[in-house]
Amino acid sequence: MRQVVIYRGEDGYWVAECPSLPGCVSQGKTKEKAVANVKEAIEGYIEALKEDGLPVPEERFETIVVAV
Repeated sequence: MRQVVIYRGEDGYWVAECPSLPGCVSQGKTKEKAVANVKEAIEGYIEALKEDGLPVPEERFETIVVAV
């Protein structure tokens, strides 16, 4: 399980990123497509780390919503 942050980008596409895997970012025209794309990105990221014999970072983020 990985936490993903999703937000609308400047170009109107939805951006999805996984903070516990630096640089693991994807996007899509809809939220659903962005989430599907980032799932693939996460799987590929972890697979590449394992193939290279590198450790897979643990999920370490906790999120909260702050009212301003």
